[in-house]
Amino acid sequence: MSTDNKRIKSEEAPLDSGKRKFLSTTAMITLAGAGLSVGVASCKNKENTPAPSSGEAPTQPAATASAQYGEFEVRPGQLDDYYEFSSGGHSGEVRVYALPSGRTLKRIPVFNVDCESGWGITNESKAIMGTEPDGSLRYKTGDTHHVHGSYADGTYDGRYLFVNDKIHGRIARIRLDYMVCDKVTEIPNVQGTHGIFPDKRDPVDSKINRTTRVFLGQEFHIPQPNDGRDENDPAKYYCVFTCVDAETMKPRWQCKVDGNMDLIATSYDGTLAASNQYNTENGVHYEDMMSAERDACVFFHIARIEAAVKAGKYFTIGKSKVPVVDGTKKANRDPKTSLTCYVPVPKNPHGVNATPDGKYFVCAGKLSPTATVIDLTLIRKWFDGGLKEPRDTVVAEPEIGLGPLHTGFDGRGNAYTTLFLDSQIVKWNIDKAIAQFKGDKTVEPVMDRVDVHYQPGHGFTSMGETKEPDGKFFISDNKFTKDRFLPVGPRHPDSGQLIDIRGDKMRLVADHSTHPEPHDAIIVKRDIIRTKQINDLNEHPLAVKNAKDCRVERRGKKVTVLLTSQAPAFGLREFTIKQGDEVTLILTNLDKVEDLTHGFAIPQYDINFVVNPQQTKSVTFKADKPGVYWVYCTNFCHALHLEMRSRMIVEKA
Repeated sequence: MSTDNKRIKSEEAPLDSGKRKFLSTTAMITLAGAGLSVGVASCKNKENTPAPSSGEAPTQPAATASAQYGEFEVRPGQLDDYYEFSSGGHSGEVRVYALPSGRTLKRIPVFNVDCESGWGITNESKAIMGTEPDGSLRYKTGDTHHVHGSYADGTYDGRYLFVNDKIHGRIARIRLDYMVCDKVTEIPNVQGTHGIFPDKRDPVDSKINRTTRVFLGQEFHIPQPNDGRDENDPAKYYCVFTCVDAETMKPRWQCKVDGNMDLIATSYDGTLAASNQYNTENGVHYEDMMSAERDACVFFHIARIEAAVKAGKYFTIGKSKVPVVDGTKKANRDPKTSLTCYVPVPKNPHGVNATPDGKYFVCAGKLSPTATVIDLTLIRKWFDGGLKEPRDTVVAEPEIGLGPLHTGFDGRGNAYTTLFLDSQIVKWNIDKAIAQFKGDKTVEPVMDRVDVHYQPGHGFTSMGETKEPDGKFFISDNKFTKDRFLPVGPRHPDSGQLIDIRGDKMRLVADHSTHPEPHDAIIVKRDIIRTKQINDLNEHPLAVKNAKDCRVERRGKKVTVLLTSQAPAFGLREFTIKQGDEVTLILTNLDKVEDLTHGFAIPQYDINFVVNPQQTKSVTFKADKPGVYWVYCTNFCHALHLEMRSRMIVEKA
């Protein structure tokens, strides 16, 4: 989302008077197989006119002020009501927006190198990201997909965010007091950690009612161990479901499963987790991944898995010491002892979400025009041996539209699902869907539709992933924009569209550009997030606490430069080192004024980072270029900002 908050007129689509006509499953497969999955809805805009050609500005009228949308304006000096925490896709970062204004507040580097903050450049950030023996970063790329907050008894507690890296199989934790990443863990035995979700609380018999575990689903099945054997034998490929300790950020256990996992949902009592699955066929080519009419939503019985691990009923994979239990169908035929339950759902599903009342999980079909509602009470009954078939846990499967992906909730019994192919958000009622599934043909679950622009991927409601949704807003993150913004060359921005869901009818009330490519996000009330405005000087063991302590220390070829910054000067006017020295520079910002951040850059040495008030950071580099180098502050901090410099003198060897 940008800071351009001009409101656009909503292009609301009326609810169809008759029953919608849906493409058959066969037609859907044909579209996907022909590479037309973004097809019909993306070819023209909503007025059925061609999209503007490359380089041609949109011909839509300019946005104007309207009393209808004035209620969502956040005037200068006012604060927004919500934080939106969004993944940044292949940027490797997490983004922070304000709602309803759409203001960009911060981009939090996680798996990416960021020269603005120095993430991936300072020693502290490199240690978190992971380095090779020579000190270089192990990975310089990332692909964040899903961002979720830590919980206390079913709602956000404002402590942490957790985010995945799909490309390198990692999970990261972000401290919300500073809004910085503090832990990164690479998960063994996986490729493609797509979905993640924290537990919303520990089990009901625990005294700890907050998040202590985070669950991850593996999307890409691989030979296990993936060390060059069995690469051409897909029968040897499988995925594992991983539980990570939320405090240590180390894997606790893994569970072997059939099929590829996508997203994750967890129950509000801490007893169940689930992942929607595609490619239950175990194919390695995309056409082989779409032959089955139904795939699955696999449920994990957390207590049984942890009991099996405690009892030593596990194996390990390759060099990893993480215990792995067998959750495949073949190994879990008896529901009373089963670790997993595979509920058949149509077809290549994408998305599973928990309703705020804790009763249901909703799976979207993607290649089926349906959403599947699964009753958690019946899941528990199946695990107890009280149901014959896992499919008996399904209590509704309404037809809602083409290409359903993700579902949010308003706390009033209604669900909101993104329709990728229809380029719409559909509002439907869960109780009506259940009644229709039971045979009541007089009810229609679908209540409203609104067009979005275009091809929505993820969507989410305000506080919708908690037991306290407020039913005010829905954000649709759309993958195509075409005629929505000024053209910027072949690659267009994505869009995040704000929808008012307070009334019976949805209203599209704001249109914001987003830097590609956001995936999932959460919307959190602002009073939940309590940030620190000044760092704790004592958090860094090497902090230089007084400008009088600035100095250069030498131990052979290893040199330490201890330095402070305090507007408008660095603690050393100059410092001298020798060509060939290995230099570690430690910088502490002694200013105590909120927002008084200093930058630190050394020309030709590829060093640039910032230190916030009372913060300490360090860098290590080889002084391989003799000469004079003006160290300067990169962050405008004072009337004498341009004069805030020091000389690094590198004597020729």
